[in-house]
Amino acid sequence: MASTLELTLLYLFAAVIGVVLCRLAKLPPMLGYLAVGVVIGPNALALARDSAGIEYLAEFGVVFLMFVIGLEFNLPKLRSMRSLVFGLGFSQVTLTMAATLIGHLALSAALAWLGARGMMTGMERGLLGWGVDWQSAVALGGALAMSSTAIVVKMMADRIELDTEHGRRVMGVLLFQDLAVVPLLVLIPALGDSAAEMTTTLAWAFAKAALLLTILLAGGQRVMHFWLKLVAQRKSEELFMMNVLLVTLGLAWLTEHFGLSLALGAFIAGMLIAETDYKHQVETDIRPFHDLLLGLFFITIGMKLDWHSLVDSWALVLVLATLPVVFKLGLVTALAKAFGAPTGVALRTGLYLAQAGEFGFVLVTLAADHHLIPARVESPLLAAMVLSMLATPLIIQYSNRIVMRVSSTDWLMQSLAMTKIATRSINADRHVIICGYGRSGQNLARLLDQEGIPYMALDLDPDRVQQAQAAGQSVSFGDATRLQSLQAAGLGRASALVVTYPHTASARKILRLVREHAPQVPVAVRTIDDAPLDELQQAGATAVVPEALEGSLMLASQTLALVGVPIRRVIRLVQDQRVARYGLLRGYFHGADDDSVDELELQRLRSVTLTPDAAAIGQTLEAALHEVLADVTVVSVRRAHGRVETPSLGLELAAGDTLVISGRPRALAHTEALLLKG
Repeated sequence: MASTLELTLLYLFAAVIGVVLCRLAKLPPMLGYLAVGVVIGPNALALARDSAGIEYLAEFGVVFLMFVIGLEFNLPKLRSMRSLVFGLGFSQVTLTMAATLIGHLALSAALAWLGARGMMTGMERGLLGWGVDWQSAVALGGALAMSSTAIVVKMMADRIELDTEHGRRVMGVLLFQDLAVVPLLVLIPALGDSAAEMTTTLAWAFAKAALLLTILLAGGQRVMHFWLKLVAQRKSEELFMMNVLLVTLGLAWLTEHFGLSLALGAFIAGMLIAETDYKHQVETDIRPFHDLLLGLFFITIGMKLDWHSLVDSWALVLVLATLPVVFKLGLVTALAKAFGAPTGVALRTGLYLAQAGEFGFVLVTLAADHHLIPARVESPLLAAMVLSMLATPLIIQYSNRIVMRVSSTDWLMQSLAMTKIATRSINADRHVIICGYGRSGQNLARLLDQEGIPYMALDLDPDRVQQAQAAGQSVSFGDATRLQSLQAAGLGRASALVVTYPHTASARKILRLVREHAPQVPVAVRTIDDAPLDELQQAGATAVVPEALEGSLMLASQTLALVGVPIRRVIRLVQDQRVARYGLLRGYFHGADDDSVDELELQRLRSVTLTPDAAAIGQTLEAALHEVLADVTVVSVRRAHGRVETPSLGLELAAGDTLVISGRPRALAHTEALLLKG
């Protein structure tokens, strides 16, 4: 028998292999965990057998998942999404459970009727051996109501869809599903008792939960804020991390001690911390524990799949994989439509939520442990859930094509949205397209207005767009990562495009579209730091502005000014620090305040754009500037299509290229004359 250390090493090795393969295939890592669990489990290669210690450790993955979800459940967010969370989400969960129960009762009645008349075939006899009662149906309904938060949220984030119309509805339903897990974790163990015992157990559990929640949420926020502030003042990352683990596991132990669940305590801990100033730091610190332990949990789930029963019960697996997906697709689509969503948005919401979810595994495992689900049913059910989750990335990837084929009104709605954007931008020429109208986008728009430069902004927040339009600003609801939106905003006529939100994947997609369809338009991109700078420049970004770099430079300039360094020297020092990062800002450009006697002979920059009749067109840099190469330096060349290139002597010049040259005033004037007039 393998030791605990050997089992742990095997799990970690298998997890690494599975995640790497999923990354290469651009699939969610969770699918890799499930797959390696199947492969190394006792029903396949039998490299590992169920270990109570490993399974108990894996349970903490669910604990930390509930903790992270609790961090998202702050009261302001719940209030802003209450119609989606407690309207659409509540309806989806309760109706799914009710439909499962009704379906079970109808199936049982039909089989009993066929059996009484001796009309059953082999398939009906197999279904009669299903062995599921109404309590089991309730537990199954709760499990089937869940969708995969891990897969769906990750894919929506990658596709820049979290703030879209269907994205907000999907998030609302997922939030309620995650919240509904808490009472279901209490309900399922009680279903195995008699009616009287179940009523007593549930009443006592909910009374204890209500008392505990009242105490913790009434005074817990102040205590938590005080405690975290006290710990943070010690300025020790280790102490802060240990404290987060202590709070999470301590409250989990407290709720379990009260006869509730570990997950409920972790959820409460997350909600309490969400109301403090330390939410984001805690979320960052806890993420490695959450991801690793949740991965172990999925591996143990994969190990439960029995390939023998899967082969023997392939028809049952197919039914369990297909019917819930089709039913949830129809139910969620109808509910979203009933809550005011257009047909296309409603159908997308249904497609994104049709699969099984990670908490479904938790509830099925819990129900099996309490003998609510027969052993012969558990493995086919888990297999069906895994199959539906494996299909999810493909469903989401092709969701737009599916919606466009099924719903003609969605095509009309998209056309109408593009028409609205085009109507606003129809008179704009040489304008700036602003992708994202948050704080950075609005500040840019104000500066453009001051300079009399037209702009067209695209944003996916309908409330922000509505308020901005009411204020008379040139903003439209649109997805900047879609070619149709950019073209409707006048991409071909634009003088520049700016990505104002720091999302590298979105920026790459926009850059690809611009380079393919309007290569002459320069693109500026905002990032958090300079890590993706080279990547974005290679993708075609004309300028990349890292917030971290600019923030540090502004902090340095303010500090130097405060200690008495002359302001002109401060500007020079800051500009020198930008040399290595910004090709178009190397050195400084001549201004009206640079005409003092001391300034006239200093090195400065000048940009020269080659007109169609410029003498240097068709020549190499060396040929065009051989007379002045000893006196000037070509800092950078922005090609006519917008790309910034490092200059070389053999670079051939073309109309529309902009050369940034460095030198003294007389040499710069002579160089400009050579380039333009010959």
